[in-house]
Amino acid sequence: MIEVGTDGRTWLLSGPTSSYALGLTDRDELLHLYWGARIALADAEALAAEPPPPERGFESPLDGREEYPVEGGPRFVRPALSVRDDTVRGTEWHHTGSAVDADALQVHFRDPLHHLRITLTYRLRGDVVERSVRLAHEDGHGEGHGARPLEVLRADSATWTLPRRERWRLSQLHGRWAAESRLVRSDITYGEKVIGSRRGHTGHQHLPWVALDAEGATEEHGEVYSCALAWSGSWRIAVHQLPDGTVQISGGMGHDDSGVTVLEPGAALTTPVFAGLWNGDGFGGASRTWHAYQREHVIPDADTVRPVLYNSWEATGFDISEEQQRALARKAAGLGVELFVVDDAWFGGRVSDRSGLGDWTPNPDRFPDGLKPLADEVHGLGMRFGIWVEPEMVNPDSDLYRAHPDWVQHQPGRTRAEFRNQLVLDLSREDVRAYLWDRLDALLSGAPIDFVKWDFNRSFTDAGRPGAAGRELWWAHGRQLYGLLDRLRAAHPNVSFESCSGGGGRVDLGILSRTDQVWTSDNTDPLDRLVIQHGFSQLHPARVMAAWVTDSPNTQLNGRVSSLRFRFVSAMAGVLGIGGDLARWSKSELAEARDWVDLYKEIRPVVQLGDLYRLRPPEGGLSAVQYVRGDEAVVLAWLRAQSYGEEPAPVRLRGLDPAAAYACPDTGKTYRGAVLMRRGLRTGLKGDLDAGVFRLRRV
Repeated sequence: MIEVGTDGRTWLLSGPTSSYALGLTDRDELLHLYWGARIALADAEALAAEPPPPERGFESPLDGREEYPVEGGPRFVRPALSVRDDTVRGTEWHHTGSAVDADALQVHFRDPLHHLRITLTYRLRGDVVERSVRLAHEDGHGEGHGARPLEVLRADSATWTLPRRERWRLSQLHGRWAAESRLVRSDITYGEKVIGSRRGHTGHQHLPWVALDAEGATEEHGEVYSCALAWSGSWRIAVHQLPDGTVQISGGMGHDDSGVTVLEPGAALTTPVFAGLWNGDGFGGASRTWHAYQREHVIPDADTVRPVLYNSWEATGFDISEEQQRALARKAAGLGVELFVVDDAWFGGRVSDRSGLGDWTPNPDRFPDGLKPLADEVHGLGMRFGIWVEPEMVNPDSDLYRAHPDWVQHQPGRTRAEFRNQLVLDLSREDVRAYLWDRLDALLSGAPIDFVKWDFNRSFTDAGRPGAAGRELWWAHGRQLYGLLDRLRAAHPNVSFESCSGGGGRVDLGILSRTDQVWTSDNTDPLDRLVIQHGFSQLHPARVMAAWVTDSPNTQLNGRVSSLRFRFVSAMAGVLGIGGDLARWSKSELAEARDWVDLYKEIRPVVQLGDLYRLRPPEGGLSAVQYVRGDEAVVLAWLRAQSYGEEPAPVRLRGLDPAAAYACPDTGKTYRGAVLMRRGLRTGLKGDLDAGVFRLRRV
């Protein structure tokens, strides 16, 4: 609900539990008024009528109070907007009107000197407020002269202002390849804390999300303010505490102030969404609200469960053949797998990571009749068929690069840096986009392909090309990637997509609006994964979190030995997949795996579509998560190590009806809801790396 004050210059956005208020002064200063638990319009108007704080020498009366601080005028805070033409830098705007519909507010401004129209958009999605900005550069005709090109140095999507509190704490997700999404919390101090990516993609190092609490919020209690950015290129989020103690969060595309783009007269730019949420039920309540928001407004077809998949990569590497894939498919079908995915090396001259990228046609020696015969057999086995691609990349040893060496990002006259023996295609070029569309459309039209694992294994280093400013490529690449995915989804509506970037290097609200799931990490060790999945769940739901069961000992990273039980229960916390070499699994392992797959299919609607409760974090000892959907609940628990032969403490459940009884179909036992929530569930786990699945249904 959006309400407008009697003066027409105060606005209140209210969701089920929260409100957000802003107001315009008579000097056209757009001020932040309130963000927190739900209030009435009269309360917002009272806040708008309060006198400003007393002025102090060397301090701006606007700093820390504006909704969207621009560069220029009496301001010293980090500007959300910085523009310049060839003579003048900064913005001085005038309010030109506003518009309100059922769930969106637009506030319009104009800078007459730059011929720039600025529209701030607020869209309400339950308790989540989506914010973005549109910059439209007019041609200037009718005012005595034409407009000049306008350089956009910085265009954040939003600045969020938090209420004054004694002490703030910051939560963020940090990491690196194979160690993504690790949660860390630290006190906010005066000055700025900046996270982001200079890599051309979201990055493994940080997820574009922050959460702040001021009074010791816990998992289920206390106020939490959190923000998440919907952008898959380079980005920046800055959390800054001003000298008076006010805390603001600014965020948007691009990391540095070297420039985003140049707006020619008549051109426009719309920033990605930077979404914000207040929640009064702790970090768990905030997570569940974010999950519900993504399932309803972000993720395609989010009310449908994702299939159990098998991926052939760890079984075969680059040494693949059609018959080998057929044999793996038959074993996968015997486990109850629903989607069979051929990973790398099915195309071109791809015999190692040094060759073949860019040549998206089946290798004739490995697949003499293309992919269709294999896809047909996979379908005949009752499974869907998927493939791996990395369309934004090219190997120098490829037919594509030999024909078009100018199609890659490069700085003229400089050495073309290679990572993973790859270069990045320049998606700002129309001919590159046309090639990718033609090849991918032909690929999806030429065989019954149901799933595409879309990888991105090389960060930007040389973003440039002759005749183009390097900054254009950073912004254009993300927009053109979205356009290509949108076009492919429209042309092939039955094909689902997974976002991958060496694991979790491209996970954000922007890519999730165009893909059905994400590959969370290349790290498939089941113990490491518990920490990664714990951090991932702070923002994203289990419905998109792909997780695999692979071989033991873990051959990729650490050589850890773990039971099939522990590996399956770890992976069942998200979208279950299998990635081990099934040709080496014993008959007893295959039989056990079949039972785990059957069990996962039964609990899958609760896990993927239910509300998530993090019962105990994976910090040693016993950890557990719980999912609740309707009358059903599922608890997954893992014991790292048992000490002194002592039974782990019971796990206290949440989200149940304390007055109801709950039956466990596996043991036949019936529990009182109050006992499960207040005394807890005894898991019976013991030894090292033990795990269990506990199903409950309200009687």
